[in-house]
Amino acid sequence: MTTPKVVVIGAGVVGCALADELTARGWTDVTVLEQGPLFVTGGSSSHAPGLVFQTNPSRTMSRLARYTVEKLTGLGCFEPVGSLEVATTPERLAELHRRFGFGQSWGIGSAVIDPVACAEMVPLLDKDRILGGLHVPTDGLALAVKACEVQAERARQRGARFIGHAEVIKIIEAEGRVAGVWTMDASYPADIVVSCAGFWGPKIGAMANTVIPLLPMAHQFVRTTAVGATATMPIVRHQDQDLYFRAYGERLGIGSYRHEPMPVSLDELADGPHPSMLPFTPGTFTESWDAAADLMPSIRTAERTDGFNGVFSFTADGFPLLGESTTLPGFWAAEAIWVTHSAGAAREVAEWMVTGRPSVDLHECDLNRFDPAQLAPAYTRERAIRSFVEVYDIVHPLDPPSVRNVRTTAFHARHAELGAVFGEAAGWERPLWYASNPMPPDPGERDAWSGRHWSPIAATEAKATRENVALYDMTSLMRLEITGPVAFLQSMTSNNVDKPVGSVTYTLLLDTYGGIRSDITVARLGPERFQVGVNGPIDLHWLRRHAPAGVRVRDVTGGTCGLGVWGPRARDLVAPLTDIDVSAGAFRYFQAREGFLGTVPVTMLRLSYVGELGWEIYARADHGLRLWDTLWAAGRDLGLIAAGRAAFTSLRLEKGYRLWGADMTGEDNPYEAGLGFAVRRDAGDFLGQAALPEGAPTRLLTCLLLEDAGAVPMGREPVYAGEQPVGFVTSAAFGHTVGAPIAYAWLPAALAVPGTRVSIGYFDRRLGATVAAEPLVDPKHERLRA
Repeated sequence: MTTPKVVVIGAGVVGCALADELTARGWTDVTVLEQGPLFVTGGSSSHAPGLVFQTNPSRTMSRLARYTVEKLTGLGCFEPVGSLEVATTPERLAELHRRFGFGQSWGIGSAVIDPVACAEMVPLLDKDRILGGLHVPTDGLALAVKACEVQAERARQRGARFIGHAEVIKIIEAEGRVAGVWTMDASYPADIVVSCAGFWGPKIGAMANTVIPLLPMAHQFVRTTAVGATATMPIVRHQDQDLYFRAYGERLGIGSYRHEPMPVSLDELADGPHPSMLPFTPGTFTESWDAAADLMPSIRTAERTDGFNGVFSFTADGFPLLGESTTLPGFWAAEAIWVTHSAGAAREVAEWMVTGRPSVDLHECDLNRFDPAQLAPAYTRERAIRSFVEVYDIVHPLDPPSVRNVRTTAFHARHAELGAVFGEAAGWERPLWYASNPMPPDPGERDAWSGRHWSPIAATEAKATRENVALYDMTSLMRLEITGPVAFLQSMTSNNVDKPVGSVTYTLLLDTYGGIRSDITVARLGPERFQVGVNGPIDLHWLRRHAPAGVRVRDVTGGTCGLGVWGPRARDLVAPLTDIDVSAGAFRYFQAREGFLGTVPVTMLRLSYVGELGWEIYARADHGLRLWDTLWAAGRDLGLIAAGRAAFTSLRLEKGYRLWGADMTGEDNPYEAGLGFAVRRDAGDFLGQAALPEGAPTRLLTCLLLEDAGAVPMGREPVYAGEQPVGFVTSAAFGHTVGAPIAYAWLPAALAVPGTRVSIGYFDRRLGATVAAEPLVDPKHERLRA
C-alpha cells in the first residue's frame, strides 16, 4: 500500500513528535526540514524550561498534556518531579481548589495541601507566606531537546529523514492543492505539508495563502547561583506573582510573566544559533526577582548567573492551531504548541491525517475555528497580548475579552438604548441581560463566583418568556445558504431532510466514527434552496469540503439578522403584523414560511430553543432596525420585553436542549447525548451511519437538580458518587422556572437514573444534586406546539 509523501517543516519538539507518530502509523515517507541545525534548532524547543503542568480547564488540553507525560516518560525524556502551585491569597487558594476539581474531572490525581506540607515538599518556601498549594505528583520536567532527538531517531528507524539547514522558501501548488516545498537548495515533492515551525508559522502560512494567527512574544527566564535546591524539587508556580521555578541541581531557574508584554517581530530575530533567545533586559526583571525572593528567601543572597528573553507563540484564545488549511488542501498546521502538549498534539494531528479524525475532540484547537474578522493581525495581536497577561490570572469563564465590537448585530443600537450588558461570542456582541428590565421581587443571592457577570434581572426575563413574550437576538447563530440537490444534505446529516418545501429538520453532522461534529437545523425553503443553522466556521468548512459539483455553500450570517420571538403571547404579537398565516394549523412546529412582517421581507422558522411557542425570524441586515421597531411598537400593549443570554441559557437547560461544544462533541454519539431522535436509519445512507453503535450506551448526558440555590456551577466541575469521581458537568444555570440550579453532566448509565443522589465538586465543597427526568419543563411539548 502506497502512503502519502509528507514534508514536515520544523524539527522542534512538535515536528519530531509528529514524524514519530506518523511513521508509527505506517506513513513512513516523511521528510522533516529544519532551517537551523538538528536538534538544537534555535526555536522555542531549544530553550524551553520544560515545565509540564497537566491540569487545565480544558479537557482537551489536559489530555494532550497527559499523553505527553506518558510518552516522554516511556522514552526517558521526562523527570517526574511533580508540581506545586502555591497560593498567597484567599482567592488563589480557592482557585487551587477549583483546579483540583478539573483534575478530578479529567482523571489527573492531585491534592490541595497546607503550608506546612508545602514547605516540607519545597524547603526553599517561606511557609508563612503561603496559604496552601496544589500538588500534582505526575507533573514534571520534559527534556525538550532530548525528546526531539529520541523521537526523531524512532522515526528515522522507520524510514523518515531529517534535514537540517534547509529553510523552506516556497510552498509548491499544483491543481489546487499542495505539491511540495522548495528550499534554497532543492525541491521536495509532497502530498501533504505540515507546518510545525512554531513562532515562524505565520511566515510559512503566508506561503500557502493560509493565515496562521499567532503572535511571537518574549518572556523572561533567569538562573541563579546555588540556593539549596535539589534535583528532585517539584516545579513550582507562584501565580499570584506570575512566576515559576524549577531546579538545576542546587540552582534555580525562574521564569516570569510579570513584566509588560513583549511582542516580537520575526524581523527582529537575529541570526545565529539561538535566534529565539533575545538579550535579557534586567530592568524589567527587578520586580520579579523581589517577588521570587519574598517567596523563597534564600534567593535574596543569590545572584543571577544568566538570563534571556525567550520567544514563544501566543494565540487569541490561548489554544493551539491544528488542522488542514481551507485555502490550500494538503497544507496542515500544528502550531502554537508548547512542550507541555507537544506529544499529545502530534498524536492527534497524526491520527487526524491518517484516519480522517482525531481521537480527542479538537474543536477548541481547530485552525479554522475563527471568523475572518478574527484573523485580522490587529485582532490576533491584541488578544494574544491579553493571553500573555492572563496566563497565570484567575480567569472566570464569562470574563469579557479585550477586543470588543468586532461584530455587532443590526439591533445593537436598540440593545444599547435598553441598557444591555453585553457578552461576546465568536466576535459577536450579545446581550446578557437588559438593565431597563426590572429586578424580580425576590432576587435571591449568589456566591461571588457564580454571581460574577450575572444579574437577577435574568429571572425577570425568563419569567416574561415563560408567561408572556420576549425578543432574543439570534443573529450570532451562523446561517448558511445551501443550494443544490437535497441528496447532498441527506447524505451528510443523520435525520431525514428530504421533506416538503417549508419543512425544518433538527439533525446532526456526524464523523466517520459516528461522533457528533455538530447539531444543525435545515430549513427547506425551495426544492434546492436551504437555510442551515450551524455552530460556526468549522461546520461551514466541513460542508464545503464535502460539497460536490452543483452544490453551493455560502455563509450569509453577516448580511442577515435574526430575532427569537418566544412566549405564550408570541402569536398575538406576530399575527397582526405579517401576511403569513401563523395559526396553529397553518404554521406548525418545525415549519418555515417566507413573507412580510410589516414592510420587512422575512423568513420565519417555527423553532424555539427556549421551549416556548414562537418563531425565529430572519431578515436582511439592512432591514434589521425596521424589524425590531415593528415588533417593539406592536408589543408595547402586550408587555413585550427584550431578553438576553442569561435567561436564554436558563430556559434551554430547563427544556433539556443541548449545546454543541459544551454538552457534546465528536467524542460522543447521538444515543449517549440523548439525541437518538435525530437519527433516522431508514432515511438512506449518511456519513457516520455505519459506525453508530447498536447496544445501549454505557454513559449518558444527564440532567441534575442541585439543592443549594446560591451556588451555580459554571461547567467542568467533577461529579461524585460517594467519594469516587464519576463524571463532569458540561453546562449549568439557575432554572428560574423550576427554582433551582440545573447542571448537565456525563455520568455512567447505571447512575443516570432519576432519583440517584450525586454531588458536584465546587471549589472546596460538595453540592448535593439529584438525577432528574428531562425535560424539567413541559415534558409533553404542549407549550411548543400550542
